[in-house]
Amino acid sequence: MDFGKVTVLEAIDFSFPVEPLANQQVLARQKTSTYLKPQAYLGCPTWTNKSWLGTYYPVGLPAKDFLRYYSQQFNTIELNTTHYRIPDEATVSKWCAAVRPDFKFCPKWPQQISHEQELQGVESATTAFCTSLRAFKENLGMSFLQLPPSFGPDKLAVLENFLTQIPREIPLAVEVRHPDWFTGEQAFADLAALLEACAVSTVITDVAGRRDVLHLRLTTNTTFVRFNGYRHDAIDYARADAWLKQLVIWLEQGLQTVYFFVHYEDILHSPKVIRYMLDKLATTTAIPVSQEGSKPISQPIQGSLFN
Repeated sequence: MDFGKVTVLEAIDFSFPVEPLANQQVLARQKTSTYLKPQAYLGCPTWTNKSWLGTYYPVGLPAKDFLRYYSQQFNTIELNTTHYRIPDEATVSKWCAAVRPDFKFCPKWPQQISHEQELQGVESATTAFCTSLRAFKENLGMSFLQLPPSFGPDKLAVLENFLTQIPREIPLAVEVRHPDWFTGEQAFADLAALLEACAVSTVITDVAGRRDVLHLRLTTNTTFVRFNGYRHDAIDYARADAWLKQLVIWLEQGLQTVYFFVHYEDILHSPKVIRYMLDKLATTTAIPVSQEGSKPISQPIQGSLFN
């Protein structure tokens, strides 16, 4: 993830902000009405990872089988390919056939809707994308709408008009990046109120160069986190520990679903952090966590001198 990228980490304050008081009200309200057994979905932003051949994928695995093996390692994916092209039903069906039944796709809304037209005059594209999302059926996780840095609080009414057109059965989270959302308190409070009213979740982004987007505000009983690592183990694992602590608090208060996506420039590092977090969640929460996955797999022996 290039957003918030820096070259020197040591000067960055990675501590969490004070958690918004409104979170307790959101979770308490949701817990009394819809509380079920919590679930956690941790994954990566892509499955086409050739660098995993020989570690997380078998040596020589054809690209057409990458998704099948990815879904054996993780239970979700941040599906960024939908940002560039709306997949047809046949493509979605092919993807779903390749994964296990409990796997969740989290598609990113098309850039035509979010960035090029900034939610205006997008009725046809929105209808087409919602049709595509429905094709995922039980494998649909949380779709997410990333608004561009140019989309500020002055366009809140545009966002409101757009959200009222989205069918309630489409799970949706919204990510904002314009700095004015985080200047003062009122702009983001107004945004959060709108998202709550529309039953839409927030995207919480944890990057080094934009600590303001780490707002920790929940608007539903689902959290959607995009975590960017920097190949600095002491810092990255301390940040992972901070997230684990926060997630445990939220789960105790009624959080139902965790979506947590780990980004690294070198994708080889993502599975290690995910496995670390899964092991910690297994010992600190009641979330069912598989002991398999996010681990290097046994590779076939090609032969030896003693055969």
